[in-house]
Amino acid sequence: MLLDKKRKLGKQLEELSVGESIQLTEKIEDKDLLLYLGITNDNNPLYIQHDYAAQTTYEKPVVPTIMLIGIVTSAISKYLPGAGSYIREQTFQFPKPLYHYETIQIQLIVEQINLVDREIIIKVEGTNDKEEIVLVGTVVAIPPIHPK
Repeated sequence: MLLDKKRKLGKQLEELSVGESIQLTEKIEDKDLLLYLGITNDNNPLYIQHDYAAQTTYEKPVVPTIMLIGIVTSAISKYLPGAGSYIREQTFQFPKPLYHYETIQIQLIVEQINLVDREIIIKVEGTNDKEEIVLVGTVVAIPPIHPK
């Protein structure tokens, strides 16, 4: 169980460097969408009903944008800076939709380190299978502070 594990804290501010990055790949499957819909009770038919989506300009179901944000915030919590990080601010744009069964490649890059406010600015970009940009954003995160 997650609550029972003693987890190592992520990188502190002084351990990070501008340009440091990670890239992750996620394929969006029906099980992921059903979990999202079950948790949020968001019943927008554009997200799951193929017949409905076929009647729209999108032509097929799209992935809810909040799911993409969830992948980003999870990557920050797991990898960059890691466990114990706090997201203070985030801004995202979604120039094109990501569709069911597509794979998204997301890159997170430390763009700025603010020693005074003890926070970092992470640039985020996600592309689909056709290498089209489907996600662009900025996250301001406070790396974990190790207890003395």
